[in-house]
Amino acid sequence: MQRYFFDIRDGDKLAPDEEGMLLPSLAAVQDEAARSLADLARDMIREQSGQRLAVEVRSTTGPVVEARLQWTVHRSQ
Repeated sequence: MQRYFFDIRDGDKLAPDEEGMLLPSLAAVQDEAARSLADLARDMIREQSGQRLAVEVRSTTGPVVEARLQWTVHRSQ
């Protein structure tokens, strides 16, 4: 197993993952990145409109996977 770090990018702000997570495969990394992004988006989309959010995954050797989401909320009233 290899250690992967799931850094969170909220617009221009980056919150680096200092701890990381041991995962057995790149498929597991991709699944975890997608799950993490969905959880973050669920919390943030209610509060803000027109935002960008990303989970940038890296190993000790460099970037591995990036999952991104951009959204805009339009209200009619």
